[in-house]
Amino acid sequence: MNFIHDRFASKRDAAEKSARYWNPAKTQFWQEVGIDFIIDRRKGYFLYDYSGKRLIDLHLNGGNFNLGHLNVELVATLKEGLDHFDMGNHHFPSLCRTALAEALHEASPDSLIYTVYGASGSEASDIAIKSARYATRRRKIVSAFKSYHGSTGLSVCAGDERFTERFLIARPEEFVNVPFNDLGAMEKALAGGDVAAVILETIPATYGFLMPQDGYLPGVKALCERHGALYIADEVQAGMMRTGEMWAAVKYGVVPDIIVVAKGIGGGIFPLGCAIMNERAGGWLKEDGFAHISTGGGSEIACVVALKVLEITQRPEVRANIQARAAQFRAGLDAIRARHPDFFLGIRQNGLIFGLEFPRPKGANPVMRAAYRNGVWAIFSTFDPSVLQFKPGLLVDAALAEEVLAIMDRSIAEAHAGVKSGRETVEG
Repeated sequence: MNFIHDRFASKRDAAEKSARYWNPAKTQFWQEVGIDFIIDRRKGYFLYDYSGKRLIDLHLNGGNFNLGHLNVELVATLKEGLDHFDMGNHHFPSLCRTALAEALHEASPDSLIYTVYGASGSEASDIAIKSARYATRRRKIVSAFKSYHGSTGLSVCAGDERFTERFLIARPEEFVNVPFNDLGAMEKALAGGDVAAVILETIPATYGFLMPQDGYLPGVKALCERHGALYIADEVQAGMMRTGEMWAAVKYGVVPDIIVVAKGIGGGIFPLGCAIMNERAGGWLKEDGFAHISTGGGSEIACVVALKVLEITQRPEVRANIQARAAQFRAGLDAIRARHPDFFLGIRQNGLIFGLEFPRPKGANPVMRAAYRNGVWAIFSTFDPSVLQFKPGLLVDAALAEEVLAIMDRSIAEAHAGVKSGRETVEG
């Protein structure tokens, strides 16, 4: 699009203007860690830098692009939808919102009836917390240390203090953190009978895809039932078939009271957040349907796209591809790890969710840089930079998977050699 490119004389000019007008610290951070990336063209699972460099996208912006960038079916759906729909009017019954809400009910446990819309995962988490407080007439919310549930009013309080302190947001006393995978700590937090809800990322993404221990999530759900609290499953990154099942919590044997979904539901085309909830959590909808208002939430054209996302995601051939690629990537990564056992320390996996473990505290950084140089974009985990988030798309084929594995083999070898020689460090 020439009217965009014509504003910049060069890649350097674009970077300087990014720092000047958009986000100085974020722009500088990537330059300092050796990622001089300015995204330009994109298609499928490929990103192209302003300079033309091609990268295979294994970051997917948290799952936004599970089905690839500018997926041809989604683009066609969007174009067709725009002949008839726009964002709509959030006050009135809507064909699009109703159709998507029904489809989400059909894709979820039978008890999850209602869908309340926001424009993002943050807003959907806010909706979930408000609904839990309504249902229980309690205020206390329990979440995990080093979690992230969004950046808005209630959701930000449920996450890590990194996102509150800078903006002088005093975390209310009723927001409590406990260690993930610690049932004893969870039981202690719930024992007072004053908790409205537990909100957990089923597989915590910003903490390096820490996998739930056997029995942990069902144990939390049982504690919630015993003490009258609701269970909110944050499925923004783990849901939408990334584990090989639509919802990761259900795969772990949990039927949540509320599921929070965003990112991938919009197909990387149109932002959307949804809180899918049961009768108890959604009871307020029968009392005051105007109690939560979101002008951009559940935009009708977003719902049109999301319906196609759901349809593609649930195809039998997509589920089969996820299973095949999960096995292919695991076999290839196991072979690479066997060549670098003192550097490539472990693999966390559920379906196409992988956390690759390297030495602490920041061992994923040199691997990220090497992969970037060699043509793969995968990112370190915010709260544990020793873990590389490795997130293949749901539609990746066998040939592209082999290309990714070859690049990762070379990149991990280069990073390992750099650390041993002192050219790279895992300390910073």
